[in-house]
Amino acid sequence: MAPSSQEVTQWLIAWGDGDEAALERLIPLVHEELRRLADRYMRREHSGHTLQTTALVNEVYLKLIDVHNVRWQNRAHFFAIAARLMRRVLVDYARAHNYLKRGGAAQHLALDEAAVFSAERAPDLVALDDALGTLARFDERKSQVIELRFFGGLSVEETAEVLKVSPDTVMRDWRLAKSWLLRELSAESQEAD
Repeated sequence: MAPSSQEVTQWLIAWGDGDEAALERLIPLVHEELRRLADRYMRREHSGHTLQTTALVNEVYLKLIDVHNVRWQNRAHFFAIAARLMRRVLVDYARAHNYLKRGGAAQHLALDEAAVFSAERAPDLVALDDALGTLARFDERKSQVIELRFFGGLSVEETAEVLKVSPDTVMRDWRLAKSWLLRELSAESQEAD
């Protein structure tokens, strides 16, 4: 039986308040969901990728344990942070393994939601990360919406809860951010050709 959102939130708050035993109770409650999230990321990577789902989850655990002074709000907030950490691990891995932004051995990442990008022109993870960084510089919330919905797998309602905005605002930001990313990545792809 899956743990309730309230149960996860309770242990997150206790952990945030310094209760180390709460972390031991929390890990089994979130482990399967973290594996599913990591598996979503890894399915977008090329088949010969040397980083495996289990290794990605372990990297995230290590980074989460090192996170201090976070006032965990709820389950959605936790998975938003976990998604950001997974993305960071994969981008760092790609950069370290010379998956260059414009070619080389870069592998493609297809955005599956709403067919934002055509299969022929799927952006690589590093290019997408760079584009999200650019978007964040002039509209942090839209960048966060993409990160939470696409990378974190959060629903519109969960995203709204994390960002403390309405679901309608999330949907508006989601549509505008996808359009902006499509334009940005298409222009970048044309420059590389």
